[in-house]
Amino acid sequence: MTFSLVEQWVRMNIFCAGIGGIGLSAYAAYQKASGHRVSGSDQVESDLMLDLRRQSMEISLNQDGSKVPKDTDLFVYTLALPEDHPERVRAKELEIPQETYFQALGNLMRESGKTCIAISGTHGKSSTTAMAAKVFIDAELDPSVILGTKTQDLDGKNWRKGGGEYFIVEACEYQRSFLHISPKILLITNITGDHFDAYKDMADYEHAFEELISKLPSDGLLISHGSDPACRALLEKAPCKTIDADSFPLPALQIPGKHMQGNARLVLALAKHVKLENPEQSLKDYRGCWRRTEIKGTSKEGALVIDDYGHHPNEVKATLLGLKEAYAGRRLICVFQPHTHDRVLKLYDQFLTAFSAADLVIIPNIYAARSDRDQKQVDPKKFVEDIAKGSSTEALYGESFEKTLEMLRKALQQNDVVVTMGAGDIWKVAEALL
Repeated sequence: MTFSLVEQWVRMNIFCAGIGGIGLSAYAAYQKASGHRVSGSDQVESDLMLDLRRQSMEISLNQDGSKVPKDTDLFVYTLALPEDHPERVRAKELEIPQETYFQALGNLMRESGKTCIAISGTHGKSSTTAMAAKVFIDAELDPSVILGTKTQDLDGKNWRKGGGEYFIVEACEYQRSFLHISPKILLITNITGDHFDAYKDMADYEHAFEELISKLPSDGLLISHGSDPACRALLEKAPCKTIDADSFPLPALQIPGKHMQGNARLVLALAKHVKLENPEQSLKDYRGCWRRTEIKGTSKEGALVIDDYGHHPNEVKATLLGLKEAYAGRRLICVFQPHTHDRVLKLYDQFLTAFSAADLVIIPNIYAARSDRDQKQVDPKKFVEDIAKGSSTEALYGESFEKTLEMLRKALQQNDVVVTMGAGDIWKVAEALL
C-alpha cells in the first residue's frame, strides 16, 4: 500500500522504525525539513540520532511498539525489521499504512516533481553520489540529495533539501530496493556481485540491474563504464540514450585511488551532459565522505589513521592499492572486519588475494548482521591463515577489538599508515587509536 503525499499535502505524522540507519535518517530529516512531524525509534544511540534530536524529532530506544503514535499517518521501516517486529505489528493493529524506506523514498521523489538522478552499482555509490551533489551545488543548481553516508560537502550531513530541479539519490540494490526508484538519469558504477543472502547467484544479481534500467524512460539517460563487461551489456540494452564514461579523462582528486577517479569520471560525464561549467574543479575540491578513505588523524605512535567502509574484496583491494600508491614507501597496516559470515563464505577465494597491497592485515572478528546464517561455517582463525597463504601479506587473528588494539600498540611505528575497514563497527578501533 502506498501513501500519496500529493493526495494529503497537509502536514503528516511520520514514524520511522530504524531511524538511526544511514538511509532512513536522511529520509526522516528531509521530511522534517519539508514541514512534516517525524518521530522514530532504533536500538542504540548514535551521532545520527543525536543530530535528528537536534532537529526536534522525538526518538525512542524502546522498540516494543508502545512508542508508535496512534495518529501516525505513515509508518516507514528499515528492511532489517521482520514482519513480526513489535512496531510493525503495532502499526498493523492501528491500520497505519506501512512502507519500507525505499518505497517511501521512491514515492517522495516521484511526488516531488523533480528530475531524479540515481547512482547505483556494487561499489562506489556513496562517493559518486557525494561527488555529483558537490558538482551540482557548486553549479548553483540547488539539488536535493539523499546519501548513504555523510560528507563535508553537505556540512557533515547525509541529506539536503534544495529548491532546484534535480533530486540526487544513492540507490541500493539490496533485496532489489532500487526498483522503487524511478530515475530519469541513472549512473551505474560497476556490477561485480554482492548481497548473495538476497540473490541466488550472479545471474540473478545482474538481472536486478536489467530490471532497473528497464524503468528508464525513452528520453532518459544511462551513464556507466563500458570497460566493465556487465555494465557494457546494460549500455547495449538501455531503452534510452547512453554515455560510456570511459570516453572521458580521469579527473584529478584529493582522495587516493584509481577506483575513485573512475567514480569521478561518471560524474564528469553527467556534468558535461547537463552542460555544467568547470566540473573538474569541483571534483578536485571534493573532500570525501564519512568512512570512505576518511583520514581520522594521527595516533600517539605517529601513525596516520584512516577509516573506510569497504567490505567487498574488490573494494578492499582497490582501496589498499590506492593507499599504497598515495603513501608510497610507508608501511600499510589493514585492520579488516569482514561484514557477515555469509559474505566471507560466498566470496572466500576473492578475499584471500584482496590484501596483497598491505604489509600487515589483522582480522579482529567477523561482524554478524541481518540474517547471517552461516556463522558456524566460517572459522576466522583459518580465514586468517588462508589469507597469509594466498599472498605475501602477514596476517594475524586479533580475536577481539581489545586484543587487536594491543597488537596495534605494539606494532605501530612512526610514519605507518593504518586503515580500519569494514561495514560493521570496526570504526571503534580507529577511534580508540586516536
